Amino acid sequence: MRKSQFVPMVSATSWLNDMRPNHHKLFRKFNRHSAGFTLLEVLVALVIVGTALGASLRAVGSLTQNSSDLRTSMMATWSAENRLAQVRLAHEWPALGQRRFDCTQGELHLICEENVFTTPNPFFRRVEVSVFEAQNTERRIIKLSQVVPNA
Repeated sequence: MRKSQFVPMVSATSWLNDMRPNHHKLFRKFNRHSAGFTLLEVLVALVIVGTALGASLRAVGSLTQNSSDLRTSMMATWSAENRLAQVRLAHEWPALGQRRFDCTQGELHLICEENVFTTPNPFFRRVEVSVFEAQNTERRIIKLSQVVPNA
C-alpha cells in the first residue's frame, strides 16, 4: 500500500499574504462622508434606549410596590391568625359584639377588628377578625373567620 503525501499547492507565506487586507484599497472604497453614524441614527438609538430604560424602571417600581403589599398582607394574616389561635387555645366563649385592638407586627402598625356572631347552633359562635392599616382604617387588608364551640 502506498502512502499518499500531501503537497501544498502554495507556500504558507504566500497564503498569509493573500489573506491580509490591502488597507490602501479599503480606504479608497469608502469616502469620508460614509464612515460613522448620522445624527438622525444617533437620535433614533437614544430614543430606543431611553424608552427601554423607562419601561425597565417602571417594572422595577411595580415589583417593589408588589413586594411591599405582599409583606403587609402577610403581616396582617399573621395578626388575624394569632387572635383566632388565642381564642381557640384559651377555650374562650367570646362575647357577642365588636371590639377593636392594636395588633402591631414589627414596625407595621395594624388595627384588628373582632366581630362575634351567633350561629344557628347555640353551642357555636362565629368569630371574624379583620385587619386594617392604622393610617387608613377604611382599607381592610384581610378578613379571617372561624367557628368556636362553647367549652
